[in-house]
Formats: sequence, C-alpha cells, structure tokens
Amino acid sequence: MNTIPRSIYHRPWTIGAALAAPILPLLSQASPNLVFIMADQYRGDALGCIGKEPVKTPCLDKLASEGIVFTDAVSSYPVSSPARAMLMTGMYPINNKVVSNCNSRTAPYQVELPQDARCWSDILKDMNYQTGYIGKWHLDAPYKPYVDTYNNRGKVAWNEWCPPERRHGFEHWIAYGTYDYHLKPMYWNTTAPRDSFYYVNQWGPAYEADKTIEYIQSHKNSRQPFALVVSMNPPHTGYELVPDKYKAIYKDLDIETLCADRPDIPEKGTKMGDYFRNNLRNYYACITGVDENVGRIVDELKRNGLFDNTIVVFTSDHGVCMGAHENDGKDIFYEEAMRIPMIISWPERIKPRKEENLMIGFADLYPSLLSLMGFQKEIPETVQTFDLSCQILGKNKREVVQPYYYVLFDNHATGYRGLRTKTHTFVVHATNGVIDDTILFDRTKDPYQMNNIARQHPPLVQKLSKQLKDWLTQTDDSFANYLKL
Repeated sequence: MNTIPRSIYHRPWTIGAALAAPILPLLSQASPNLVFIMADQYRGDALGCIGKEPVKTPCLDKLASEGIVFTDAVSSYPVSSPARAMLMTGMYPINNKVVSNCNSRTAPYQVELPQDARCWSDILKDMNYQTGYIGKWHLDAPYKPYVDTYNNRGKVAWNEWCPPERRHGFEHWIAYGTYDYHLKPMYWNTTAPRDSFYYVNQWGPAYEADKTIEYIQSHKNSRQPFALVVSMNPPHTGYELVPDKYKAIYKDLDIETLCADRPDIPEKGTKMGDYFRNNLRNYYACITGVDENVGRIVDELKRNGLFDNTIVVFTSDHGVCMGAHENDGKDIFYEEAMRIPMIISWPERIKPRKEENLMIGFADLYPSLLSLMGFQKEIPETVQTFDLSCQILGKNKREVVQPYYYVLFDNHATGYRGLRTKTHTFVVHATNGVIDDTILFDRTKDPYQMNNIARQHPPLVQKLSKQLKDWLTQTDDSFANYLKL
C-alpha cells in the first residue's frame, strides 16, 4: 500500500468557499508580533513556578511572572500529529483528517494536514505578516522512496519533507518532519529540495534558538509584524540525548522520595516502575535545557525592544506518562498525558497572573490568538475550537468543553471519546461501534486517577454521556451514534 502515488496521498480535502480570505492593506508595526514556542511531550506540572515537580525552569518562571501561566491547559488528543493538526486547523480530528500520527502506516488513509485547510498561519500571511517556522512539523505523510534518515529505515517510516505549497503560509522554513536524535538533528531550509537536508552537530533546542535569534535580529527594524513558530523536540523520547551540563543538575535527585508520593508510579523492580526511575532525571534535564533556550529567545526580544508588543506563547503538544499507570507513552486520557504547560505574555495588553480557573485547550489557541491580534472576523467558520481571547484578557468567564480523542486510523468505529470537566474525567471506549468500556475519575478526590468509579455513579455517567453525545453531534463526529442513551 505504501507505493500509492504522492498525488493520491495529497488529494486535497475541500473545506469550502468560506476559507477564502482577502488580501488586506499592509499592517503597521502597531500590530503585535507572535513568537509561538512549543516543546514536545512536556508535562503540565513540570514548571518550577507550579511547585509540583522538582524541575528547574528559571526562564519560564520569569516569563510566567510577566504574563499568564495557565494551570488547567490540556491537549485533547495527546499525541504529536493530531494535536498539531488541531492547533493549525482549529478542527477536531475527524474533521481535519489527522486522526493519528503521520507515518507510512497511516499514509494510505490520507493522514496528514490537508493542503486546503485554512490554518491560522495562512490567515496571518494574508494579513501581511512575515511568517516563519523553525523545528519539528510532523504533519506530512512519508512516501516512497523514503527520505534516507534513520527513522525511515525500519518497518514504519516517519520522517518527510514538507514542500512549499504545503507550508500553510510559512515563508521562512528551517524544519523537519519528525526526527528524535536530539544531539545531531536534521533540517530542510526554505528553498531546499527533498534530497537536500542537512545535519547539525548541536543540540536541537540550542540550534533552533540560534536561528530564532537570527530571525529576530533580521526583522527588528521591519515595519511589518512577524509571526514565528519555534517547535523544539525535547523533552520528547530520546531523553538521554541532552547535553551533560543539564544532566549534572539532576544527578543527585532523590527519585524514590518523589515516587513515594505518587501512587500512579509502579514499584521499583517492575518494568514501568524502572522505566520512570531510569528516565526522570534526563527528562528534567531536557526541560531545563529547553528552558534556557526559551530564555535566550525572550532576552533577544527584550534587547531589541520587541518584547512589550510581542505575544509570546510557550506550550506543548501533549505530556507523557513515562511509566505512570503502567504506560510509557502519552496517547491516553490520564492527566500526565493530557495536561500541558501554557504561558502567554504580552506586556502591552496582558496583566500577569496565575490562571487556575480557565480551562483552555492547545487547539483553542488558533481562534484565541487571532482574536487577540485583531483578526476575529477572519476566523473561518470551519474552526470548532474555543475563542478564549476575552478570558485571556481577564474580562469574563466562559464555559468550554475539553474533549478527549483516540481514533484508530483504519477503523473510526473503534477508539475512545471523552470529556474532561473541572472535577471529572469521563471516557468511553467503542469496538466496532459498540460501547464496551466506561471510565470515570473524580480528580478532586482521586487526583492520580487510580479508581474508576463509573459503576458506582450511574446518574453522573448518564449525564456525562449525554453531554458527550451532544458535543460529538455538534462537531460532526459519527462516534455520537454509538452512545445509546
């Protein structure tokens, strides 16, 4: 099946005439810049200023003190490509077609970012923003002959070049599909053809911060605003591939004391218990390394007088269990996987605060940022996620939905759907359209989600089932048909 021509993989998905956007007059530099920084697989509690994990993040703590730090931010589909596609399109997986990770297994099912999708970056480009993308992309399906990188030589190919017509308005491009050797990363530059990638003998986040600093310097005197994404791969798996100076910070970390307070961490001597213990120090080292390089970027904005009128976002596409709940990964409904860090700074408009009440999703940033930047009227009707711009500015409250998704790329009638409320996590599983498992956690009494209480609370299950069915119906997800109330 992997020999299907590229033209079939990239058959455009028609989104509709509402996506056409007019070219508007040149914007003045009074319009805010945007620097959107995301790390990959970064857990929501792993910020020093949160005070829940013994990780050192002085630069992010400083950024949080200058903006908003959200303590209830989540990724609704906590795995790379689906999360990124929701961010870029503002649509949920069944609608944006990225129902699983982009790789050679899912490629025959057209699992990649549709070329016709109207992304927020397309809008900013049409609004005369200068646009750039640096780092991990992971939204294109690999096709034969596969690019010759280590992660394309096994049973599953992962990495792929993104041609210019699929970059959704990003003009400046120093990026790759997905590639986890952090100490010698690879990239394609803006004009490079598919066979002309290059390797860098430098830790990925450091190189990407260098290139971001160069970008800021080259645009500091421009009358046009810019929007730049910096997508760092650590602390993604490959935890040990981090410079020794960051490892040294955690060499004496007492992991057993940490585990003693965490009932979701398996015992020492078990497979997942040992996995957690063997990787936590390096995971934190990666985070501290990311922190330092985010600090370099923010410092460069300040040095050039750009910080006050630049919206700086720091977040992640998802978290990771890393052994918790007997799970080393992230594609699951537990808090360790769903919750993400989120900081938004914009000194000209946003007063610093710790936001503990607003429930915000990674994909809600599409409409929310466009509205903050003055482009609410340009948001396409296809966008399904929540515009929380007023709430970010602290003006009022709004009820939102934090859904959860897990979709089988080759069988949409099998998988999970769920809702995360302020107090509960509710998830149902279907096999071939038949609901065969129901999961309910009360996070107020059971923060580590150890006890499934669905059978003890049928009225609450019924209520949440109706809410879930209504949500899925509203968002055109056929999984709604499997919920029999």
